[in-house]
Amino acid sequence: MLRSKLEIPATHERRNRIQFEVTMNFRTLDRTDFEILHLLQKNARLSNKQIASEVQLAPSTCHERIKILQSSGILRGAHADVDLRAVGLTLEALFFIELAKHERAVVDRFLNETESIPEVRRAFLVSGRYDLIVHVAVKDIEHLRNLAFDRFTSQPVVVGIETSIVFDSRVRNELPFDVLEMSEGSSLRKRRVSV
Repeated sequence: MLRSKLEIPATHERRNRIQFEVTMNFRTLDRTDFEILHLLQKNARLSNKQIASEVQLAPSTCHERIKILQSSGILRGAHADVDLRAVGLTLEALFFIELAKHERAVVDRFLNETESIPEVRRAFLVSGRYDLIVHVAVKDIEHLRNLAFDRFTSQPVVVGIETSIVFDSRVRNELPFDVLEMSEGSSLRKRRVSV
């Protein structure tokens, strides 16, 4: 369950500070946790000492918070952002896939198989005309064609596939902290930390 809560603490020292909490799987995140997540999303290579300094915690306390974020499954990992063109994957595309069956076991099995395909960057189970949208990165148009035929249209559960070439894209890897705060109807803004 995701719940956000805004409250202004009554204590004199924190009179002007907004306390922001989200409860997820019995783990309550406070503003400091969100600031740590924000910093790591912008630069996962920051040292614990740098993060601690930014969020105004002792390094040992900061390290403990990061360990808790990892062990609770909130912080799932850090990944390198690779330039696909630089490694020879010069073409990206989206497969819009329609499935014959909408049974949970069939869909889960197909998603698991899709996830195991090396060219697949992301797979989305969606509502609407199509059942899945699959983002792939390949060397060229022939590679894309072979991937579609060999790994997708050959599956008995796939009844239709439409392909769109990606000309350009933008990615945002930061959580929408402001939106989470505004969901409570507050006009107060979250304190930003600089990197």
